[in-house]
Amino acid sequence: MPIFQTRQQLSEHLAQQRDASLSIGLVPTMGALHDGHLALVKKCLAENDTVVVSIFVNPTQFNSAEDLEKYPRGLESDLKLLDTVSSEIVVFAPTVEAIYGDQPKSQEYEFDGLDKVMEGAFRPGHFNGVGTIVELLLRAVAPHSAYFGEKDFQQLQIIRKLVELQKLPVEIIGCPIERESNGLAMSSRNQRLTDNTRKAAGIIHNCLQTAKSKFGTESANDITEWVKKTFQNNETFDLEYFDIVDELTLTPSQKHLKNLKYRAFIAVYADEVRLIDNLRLN
Repeated sequence: MPIFQTRQQLSEHLAQQRDASLSIGLVPTMGALHDGHLALVKKCLAENDTVVVSIFVNPTQFNSAEDLEKYPRGLESDLKLLDTVSSEIVVFAPTVEAIYGDQPKSQEYEFDGLDKVMEGAFRPGHFNGVGTIVELLLRAVAPHSAYFGEKDFQQLQIIRKLVELQKLPVEIIGCPIERESNGLAMSSRNQRLTDNTRKAAGIIHNCLQTAKSKFGTESANDITEWVKKTFQNNETFDLEYFDIVDELTLTPSQKHLKNLKYRAFIAVYADEVRLIDNLRLN
């Protein structure tokens, strides 16, 4: 399995693939890989000649130094997991210095308001950090296509906007959320949950499913109030936000219009771990 730590090494290797007119796909990750990541990798493998998986915990997208410090890491186990899928995967695992130099700093972007709601409202500057690292990776790898999970659906829409704004020649492909047996969206952060909390966290997806069943017969405000009450007396989970928005613009739903697609988004704290999820409603 080819592993590179610098952009120059990676570029030299990928130049050979381009000379052979091979298609290149990219799966950006922050490591701590799980079956959700592997689903992205497998789709990328099925659709491209060469697959690059980046493993990099990006400091500029964290709002909390403590959260950055606690984020799970394990390059050796990540490589072993990738090897179960294919030994031909190209891994880009740079250091912070290799990406940012001496001073990690994010660029500032104008995402037409996509970054001001939900995650953006509670994590100021987060999407500037995401945009910075994704643009750096897309320019370093220059893939034909890049694959992102829909668990971070707001991020997915922002990355699509980034590609449009920067005129990057890459197709952004969103992939369905992979879930644990209780419906909990797969996430590297799930590793930090206790076993009991992880089992009980099915409540998050259950709320989204109930919201979907209520959508169309109840108002967005009424559904939101129901979700808030569901978590009010729960000692394990603290609701940060629940929003029903237009899937394209991420603007809050005022009334249900038949020609629009709507999606519910939720963020919950459990065991001091922040969990997010979303579900299309129609």
